[in-house]
Amino acid sequence: MRLNSMGDEATTAHNDSEETDMASDNIFSGLKVVDLASFIAGPSAAVILSDFGADVIKVEPPSGDLWRHANNMPPQPVAEDAYPWHLANRNKRGMALDLKSPGARQVIEKLVKWADVLIVNTPHPARARLKLEYEDVVGWNPRLIYADITGFGEKGPDADLPGFDITAYWARSGLLSMTRDAGAPPTWPVAGSGDNATAVGLYSAIVTALYRRERTGEGGRVTTSLLAEGVWSASVSIQAALCDAKFFGLHDRKSPANAVMNVYRAADDTWFVLVVTSDKLEAVAKAIGRPDLLTDPRFSDPAKLMINRPQLTAILDEVFGAQPMEYWYKVFSGVHVTFGAVRNPQEVIDDPQLRANDIVVPLEGAGGKLTSTISSPLQIHGVAKVSAKRAPHIGEHNEEILRQLGFSADDIDGLREGGAIPKAKERVV
Repeated sequence: MRLNSMGDEATTAHNDSEETDMASDNIFSGLKVVDLASFIAGPSAAVILSDFGADVIKVEPPSGDLWRHANNMPPQPVAEDAYPWHLANRNKRGMALDLKSPGARQVIEKLVKWADVLIVNTPHPARARLKLEYEDVVGWNPRLIYADITGFGEKGPDADLPGFDITAYWARSGLLSMTRDAGAPPTWPVAGSGDNATAVGLYSAIVTALYRRERTGEGGRVTTSLLAEGVWSASVSIQAALCDAKFFGLHDRKSPANAVMNVYRAADDTWFVLVVTSDKLEAVAKAIGRPDLLTDPRFSDPAKLMINRPQLTAILDEVFGAQPMEYWYKVFSGVHVTFGAVRNPQEVIDDPQLRANDIVVPLEGAGGKLTSTISSPLQIHGVAKVSAKRAPHIGEHNEEILRQLGFSADDIDGLREGGAIPKAKERVV
């Protein structure tokens, strides 16, 4: 079953040519997506669709999406190359449109009629003023999948609050309160981490709706929020709170809730996470040269172990601090125990696992030092993703798209004169 563009009926492929096309043809070839969203979560959901062949049009104001400049917004790492913009908008065609301009309405109508999927994250009060709510556009295209992303959900007292991932995904969900050590204040999480997790959720909702449309012919509205995705990520702990579970305090490395599920440092100053399940205790104790810990009365009795966790942690600190990470890598691998060295971004990019598994892939056309990018985290065996190409300049494809939508040269000139789209000399690259 193939995903068909607006106006086509869902059909099942029976002939041999369509059966074999999927190995070389992208799953979403022919799928048309309009990305009206800004910053990260919505645009990144569109990126996943584009990775599998969808035709995505990125619509932004004539001044450009602010995320274009995130490479110069501390605390993000500063660079000459607009790496965040290309990451969230590769493989898209670019359109600059002033949604507040009276002339923009006719462009939006034709975009919606053209599209299979419309992605929107404008706060609902502003969206209502712009007449971009689902009810405002569905009449133009009943088969449309309207993908709606908010900070805090559609209902409730804070439904209209603006939200970034650090406020809605991290802080409000409880995640930020738990990802710190005892005695430390909440810290600042990695930029975009909640947004990109939410993007996968929004993509899943879109694909679910497309599957429903294949079966019923009906479009629909799908939604998620940064808050919902954050609570889902923290759901083990939130579910525990729902059943009044007894919580341990914040993680204290020197007195952890479990000394064999802790963070330790090797002799070469490499920190690593160690997770030893009960069935691996004996093997690990022997492998690290401390089988005596298994019979030590301070640790062999569960009640005493709870009291003596700091002592066991101190012993393991001494043991692990005596050898470099390379040594412990071999030891832990030998007994098939779960562990992970803590890497910084500059170390992560040299990890051979990334290129071996197409996590990092070449990026074409961005220029400067930006020659690679991060692929979306989904792989479909037998289907190659689209080669990653640079994100568009502001309004780069305006004329091409408008002509494709049926606007004449005179119509396009009128849109320029009316301020709906920038004049050629005003285009910013």
